[in-house]
Amino acid sequence: MLGKAKLLKVYLGESERYKNKPLYQYLVHWLKEKGIGGVTVNRGIEGYGADKVLHTARFLELSSDLPMILEIVDVAEKIDPLIQEICAMVPKGLVFSTDIEVYKHGK
Repeated sequence: MLGKAKLLKVYLGESERYKNKPLYQYLVHWLKEKGIGGVTVNRGIEGYGADKVLHTARFLELSSDLPMILEIVDVAEKIDPLIQEICAMVPKGLVFSTDIEVYKHGK
């Protein structure tokens, strides 16, 4: 997968669940089954969303719902058909995409 591709980013809370699993974990496995080229999950140390509630690793009482960011990369033809399903799985959060140029992928 070199050349034109798409980056889909999904921001959600660490405590979000789907089918009795953490949502971010469910999405990684689901996207792998769909044959998506690559997915990375990052755990944020601090952030807030549309509700303006601050989530931070600095305070123990708030650390259970840190921001999780999924970065999903593949060609648009493989990502675009999945966006509506992903949006339906993410109860609150941010889902967006941008066109990218891939210069290296794999070995």
